[in-house]
Amino acid sequence: MRGAVIERKAWANIPPKASRKDPICFSPFLCKVTNLVERFLNKAKQFRRVATRHKLVEKYPAALKLVAIRIWLRSGESTS
Repeated sequence: MRGAVIERKAWANIPPKASRKDPICFSPFLCKVTNLVERFLNKAKQFRRVATRHKLVEKYPAALKLVAIRIWLRSGESTS
């Protein structure tokens, strides 16, 4: 699997097992950022209008920004 990733000139950021003899390159920072992006996209999928209109390329970035604002505002509701 790592060979296929290397062929595409990409970087696999998979945490190594503790029993691995030869250590592999792993970035906890990149893993954290990737996790944040994936969680945001999963929250954005809850908004049906954005999830079903991904084919309208010129309107999708604006709709995604509106979703981001709504998610951000919703996160502040529980703290106050």
